[in-house]
Amino acid sequence: MFPDSRGVSPSVTLEITQYVLELWHEHRIPIILSTLFVLSLLRIYLHTTETREGPRLSINGYENVTPKSSLSPSPEEKPRVEVKKEESEGSETGSETEKPKTKQGPRRIKGDKRKKTRGSEAARDGEPRKIQILIFFSSLTASTEKITQNFAQELSTYLRGSTEEESSSAFLPPRVLDLSEVDYDEYFITPPKSEDAQTDFFYLFLIPSYNIDTINDNFLEHLKETHHDFRIDTSPLAPILGYSVFGFGDREGWPTEEEGFCVQAKDVDKWMAKLSGRKRAYPLGMGDWKRDGKERLSEWRTGLVDVLNQLEKTGSLGEGVRGSGGPIESDDEEEAEDDGEVLIEEAEVSKTSKGRGSGSLEDVEDIGRIMELSRADGSGQKPAAPLAIDFTTEGKTVSKKTATVTIKEMVPKSSPTYAALTKQGYSIVGSHSGVKICRWTKSALRGRGSCYKFSFYGINSHQCMESTPSLSCSNKCVFCWRHGTNPVGTTWRWVVDPPQLIFDGVKENHYKKIKMMRGVPGVRAERFAEAMRIRHCALSLVGEPIFYPHINEFLGMLHGERISSFLVCNAQHPDQLAALQHVTQLYVSIDASNRESLRRIDRPLHRDFWERFQRCLDILRERRFRQRTVFRLTLVKGFNIDDEAEGYADLVEKGLPCFVEVKGVTYCGTSTSSSAGLTMANVPFYQEVCDFVVALEKALKRRGLAYGIAAEHAHSCCILLASERFRVDSKWHTLIDYDRFFELLEEKGPDGDFSPEDYMGPPTPEWATWGNGGFDPRDQRVDKKGRPIEAS
Repeated sequence: MFPDSRGVSPSVTLEITQYVLELWHEHRIPIILSTLFVLSLLRIYLHTTETREGPRLSINGYENVTPKSSLSPSPEEKPRVEVKKEESEGSETGSETEKPKTKQGPRRIKGDKRKKTRGSEAARDGEPRKIQILIFFSSLTASTEKITQNFAQELSTYLRGSTEEESSSAFLPPRVLDLSEVDYDEYFITPPKSEDAQTDFFYLFLIPSYNIDTINDNFLEHLKETHHDFRIDTSPLAPILGYSVFGFGDREGWPTEEEGFCVQAKDVDKWMAKLSGRKRAYPLGMGDWKRDGKERLSEWRTGLVDVLNQLEKTGSLGEGVRGSGGPIESDDEEEAEDDGEVLIEEAEVSKTSKGRGSGSLEDVEDIGRIMELSRADGSGQKPAAPLAIDFTTEGKTVSKKTATVTIKEMVPKSSPTYAALTKQGYSIVGSHSGVKICRWTKSALRGRGSCYKFSFYGINSHQCMESTPSLSCSNKCVFCWRHGTNPVGTTWRWVVDPPQLIFDGVKENHYKKIKMMRGVPGVRAERFAEAMRIRHCALSLVGEPIFYPHINEFLGMLHGERISSFLVCNAQHPDQLAALQHVTQLYVSIDASNRESLRRIDRPLHRDFWERFQRCLDILRERRFRQRTVFRLTLVKGFNIDDEAEGYADLVEKGLPCFVEVKGVTYCGTSTSSSAGLTMANVPFYQEVCDFVVALEKALKRRGLAYGIAAEHAHSCCILLASERFRVDSKWHTLIDYDRFFELLEEKGPDGDFSPEDYMGPPTPEWATWGNGGFDPRDQRVDKKGRPIEAS
C-alpha cells in the first residue's frame, strides 16, 4: 500500500474511519440530545434579543424590525413607518434604509380603528366631534339624483338649522355621491379618510330598483365580494356611526315585496348590516315612484332626523333588542309574551330549579322559585312573617288591638319580582305599575300581522300601548302566566303612586321600547313613524287595573291625549266598577259558567266571589247603553268547555254585553302550572273553539237573544259574537269611530250620557268577518323561521 499525497497510508485511513463509526454508534443518542439542547438555548436567546429590539410592524405584507429607540418619537417628530439603521457617531454618510424582510402570505385588511383614537384626541384637545353624512344614490334617468339633491338640502336644514346655529352644529353639510362615479374601495372596504381626524361618517342610501342590469348590480356584487373576502375583516365598516337605506320601486311591475318591490334596496340594507357590524340606524324605507314615494321619503326623513339628533347628543345609536341590526329576518318571538292572552305551561319545578347559571334569564313564572331561593340564601332561615292578606271583607270582627300595618311598596326595586319582571322585558313604573311592548306590536311593525283587536275593533297594533296601573290581583287563576306569585290582596294596602307619575312613566318607557325596534330587520318605516304616536292603551297587561284607587284620573289623562282605553277586569270589584267613568271599551273576564267551576279556575281570594261576580254582571247590564261592554271567555279544555255553552248563555242573558269574545287558551311551554293539572292537552284546537261558538250562538237564540257571529281571527284562535244592535243593513259594524268617541267625551264629559251606537264605526272589513280568517291582507304571515306562509 502506498501512502497518499498527504503521506497517510490507506490502512491508517481505514482504521480512523472505523473508529469514528464505532464512536458514533456508541454515543449517537447523547450527541443528538446535546445538539438539540444547544439549538433550543440559541433559539430562546435570539427570541429574547428580538423582543428587546422592538415589535414587528406588519406593513403591506412585510415585517420590519423596529429599534427600541424608534418606538418613542419626540413630540416634534411624526412616527415613521420606514425603519432605519441606527446612525453611528461621527458618520459622514448618514444611515441607510434597512431592506425589509419579506413575509409570504395574503394581506388582511381590517376595519379602521381610528374612531377611538379620534375620540380620545378630541377629548384632549377639547374640540367638538364632527359628523359627515354621505348620501349615496344611483340613477338611470337623473330623477333619483334630483330627489337626492333636494333631500340633502332639506336634511341639512333640519340638522344644522339657521346660520347662527350652523357654527355650533356637529353636522357638516351632507355630501351627495353617485355610485356610478365613486371608488368602492375608498368607501366600502374601509371608511373614507378625512383631513379632520375628528370627523365620523354616517351613510345614507337612496336606491331605485331596476329589472335590468345597472350600476346597482355592480355595487351589490362588490358588497357581496367584500363580505366573503377572507383577507378583509368581516365588519370593515364598523367604525362608521350608522347607516340607513330608502328604496324606490314600482308596484305596477312589482306589486309586492315578495315579487321584487324595492328588492335591490333591501339587498343593500342586508349587506350593509353585515359590513357595518349591525349598525342599521333607522328601518328600511320604501316608496312607490308613481304613488307615495315623496310622502314615504318625507316620513323616513323625519324619523331619521330624530335618530341623528340623538346621535349628536350621545354619540351612539343606543340600545337595541335582540336581533337589532341583523342583516336578515329570523324568528325572535318564540318566547311567549304577555299580550292580554291567557297562557298555560307545564313542567316539574324540580327540573326548572336545576342547572341554571347565575347569568340565566329567569321567566316570569319562576318568580315563586326565585323568592324561595332568596329566602333560603344558604342559611335556611324562614321569612320573618307571612304576607298580611285580607282573604275576605265579610263576617270579620275587627279587634280593637289590631296590629299596626306598615304601608309598603307593591314591587320594591330590591325584590325578586322586580328583577324577574325587568329581565322579561317589563318596565316597572313607580312602585306598582308596569308597561311592556306586546308581541303583536312587534309583529305589526314588521308587517307580519296584527292583533285580533285590529280585525274586530280597528286598533292599530303598532300604535297600541299595553300597560297596567296595578300589578296586583285578587285572583290566582290556574292559567295565569305568573301563577299567583305576583302581589295579591282583596284591599289596596300599598303605597299609592300619583296618576301623573304613572301616565308619564308608561308613555316614556313604551316609546323607549318602540325605539329599540328601529334596527330590527323588516320593520316598516311608515309603521315605525306611526308607532311614535300612541293611539290606544290596553289596560290588560297583568294584575287588576280597576284596583288602582285613581283609575278614573288615569283614564282622564289617556283621553286627554286622545288615547283610547280598553280596560279588562275580573268581575271581583263591583264598587270600583260602578264608580268607573267612560272607557272606550270595557272587558270582563268570564272564565266559568258556574260557582264551582269559577272557584276551581280563578281561585279567587274573596269568600263571596260568586256574589261579587253576579253584582258585576248586574252593573254591566245597567250600563249596556252607556258603555261598550265585552265578555271575554277563555276556553280551557277539560275545565270550561264541555257542556258549558248553556251556562255561558245564562250569563250572557244576565249581563247582555255588546260583544262576546271567545278565545282558546294559549300554551306557553313550561311552568309550574302542571300542579294545576294543565298540559298541552288543555289547549283547544281552533275547530273546537268554532264548534263551541256555534253551540253558544244557538243557545242564545233559544233564549230569544239577538246575537250573531260577527268576526274571527283564526291566527289568535279568537271569535267574536256581537249584539244585533251593531248590525246595520245586514252588515256588522264592530269597528269603533275613535274620533267621534273623543268628541262625545268633550261634549258630554267623562260621566256623560251617550251610547255605544253613537261612536259605532264603519262596517267590519269583509276579510275579518266569520268564515274569512281575519288576517289583514296588507300583511304577510310567516313561520317560525320568518319564511312567508302561502295563503291557502
